[in-house]
Amino acid sequence: MAKILIIDDERSIRSTLEDILSFEKYKVDLAADGREGIDKFVTGKYDLVLCDIKMPEMDGMEVLKRIAQSDKDIPIVMISGHADIKSAVECIKYGAFDFIEKPIDLNRLLITVKNALDRGTLVEQTRTLKKKVENKFRMIGESEAISRVRDMIDRVAPTEARVLITGSNGTGKEVVARLIHAGSKRAQAPLVEVNCAAIPSELIESELFGHEKGSFTSAIKQRIGKFEQADGGTLFLDEIGDMSLSAQTKVLRALQENEITR
Repeated sequence: MAKILIIDDERSIRSTLEDILSFEKYKVDLAADGREGIDKFVTGKYDLVLCDIKMPEMDGMEVLKRIAQSDKDIPIVMISGHADIKSAVECIKYGAFDFIEKPIDLNRLLITVKNALDRGTLVEQTRTLKKKVENKFRMIGESEAISRVRDMIDRVAPTEARVLITGSNGTGKEVVARLIHAGSKRAQAPLVEVNCAAIPSELIESELFGHEKGSFTSAIKQRIGKFEQADGGTLFLDEIGDMSLSAQTKVLRALQENEITR
C-alpha cells in the first residue's frame, strides 16, 4: 500500500484529499504547514508528497527544495489555487513531478497520483537493477595478484591518466574499466563503451569522432561521436588493437591534445 504525505494549510483541502485517497486504498498522513511536513517526511517513509505552494512561514517551494535535496527520487506534486505558467515552470525546475490547480479535479488528481507512484516504482526497480549490475561487475578474489590489481585501480582511478588495460579474453578487462570509472571523480558522468572489433573499419572514425551534416555523401545529419558522448565521463575503447592504424593515430592525437575534430 502506497503511503502519501499531504501538506496543506487549509483543513478542508487536507480532509478532502485524505477522504479521496483513503477511498482509493492509499495510506495517508497529513501536515498543516511546511515545517510539520518536513518533520514528518524526515521521520517517515513516503512514496509520494502532495504539497500546497501558498502556506504561511515555510511555503511550498521551500518544502519542495528541501525534500528534493533530501531524496530526489520521491515524486512531489505541487498544488496551488493561484496557478500560473511561471509557478508551474519553477516547480518543475526544482524537481516537482507535476503541478495541480485548485479547485482540484478528481480525475486529474487520481491520474497524477497514479503516474507519480508508477514513476517512483520504476525508480526503485532501476535502483535495484543497478545494484545487481554493480554486483556483477565487482572483482572477486583475495590472491596476491588480485590485490595488486585492486591497488593499481585505487591509485589510477582518482587521476586523469589514460589507462591501457591488457589481458587475455575473459580476464576481466571490462570489470577493471568499470571499477576505475566508479572510483573516479567522473563516476556520476557516463561510462561510454565502444567495442572496436565489432565496428567496420570504414565506420569507426565516424563512430568515435562524429561528423557534420554533409561532410560525406550519406551524412544527412550531424552525428555526435563517442568521445563527445563521454565528455566529463569515461570512454572505454574495448579491443582497441583491432582498430585500423589510421583510426589509432587519430585516437592517439585526441588523447595527446585533449581535443577532437568532427
